[in-house]
Amino acid sequence: MAEPNEGQKLTPAEFVKKAILSLRKDPYKGIHSVYSGFNEAFRAYFNEDPVKWTNQLASEGAVELRPARGGIMLYLPGDAPARSTGKEVLKKMGL
Repeated sequence: MAEPNEGQKLTPAEFVKKAILSLRKDPYKGIHSVYSGFNEAFRAYFNEDPVKWTNQLASEGAVELRPARGGIMLYLPGDAPARSTGKEVLKKMGL
């Protein structure tokens, strides 16, 4: 992704991708929306609701979201942990 010219704002999708790549800490592939400071930074940069934008970007496939205590985890597409299905859970339970 090319860096924007001086004075040119990132799009919300570019901002989220840059935030995930910049703020995640090994071995984790995602960032927490609240504890990483992402929500606060998004509001400061765009003066808009980060929840609305992250949900929209997730529906477009630009990011993946997973629920987490106190907020959500944001991941690049393909980096989020797999979700268990009901059948898998029953199998683990021996049922």
